[in-house]
Amino acid sequence: MARETAPAPPRFREVLRSLSQARTRADVRLTETPAPTRIAPFAVAVDGEVTVDGAQATGRFVVLHDPDGQDAWDGDLRIVALVKATVEQEVGRDDLWAEVAWSWLAESLSDVPHREVGGTVTKVVSTSFGELASRPDEVQVELRVSWTPEDPDIEPHIAAWTDLLATCAGVPPVPDGVSVLPGAAR
Repeated sequence: MARETAPAPPRFREVLRSLSQARTRADVRLTETPAPTRIAPFAVAVDGEVTVDGAQATGRFVVLHDPDGQDAWDGDLRIVALVKATVEQEVGRDDLWAEVAWSWLAESLSDVPHREVGGTVTKVVSTSFGELASRPDEVQVELRVSWTPEDPDIEPHIAAWTDLLATCAGVPPVPDGVSVLPGAAR
């Protein structure tokens, strides 16, 4: 049986409007994707992929809305974001990398009105042995984060997330007023 959905309340319609009008990095391709259905009555999700040659990063950005609010969120809106990136081998040997990645998140959100931020940084180093010993180590990192936006204007939040996605992929920041063409070399 199909799940009946109530009409979106005005606050969530504001979220959807701000997402549809958001200006984000041109070197991150965004695609709307099915949102989780059990966490909140209303949700929207966007997948992201860095499109710069040689960079490998993907992620997911989800906005949840519960008109009744949730105590753990300290509000009626919550953003849940994921970033996965393949990074240089040196990161595998860097014990402070998690703190650095978390500081990138803090920097991305520094001018974005939010509260109640939390999450994890995971680093996985794959080392090959035996017949595969000649392969270089592969290092993958993952940030799983969530925060409560102060208002339904989600544009600065998704812009911060696309900046974080590109940073984790090793793509340099884009100066104000400059656009990156999709597919441009790093």
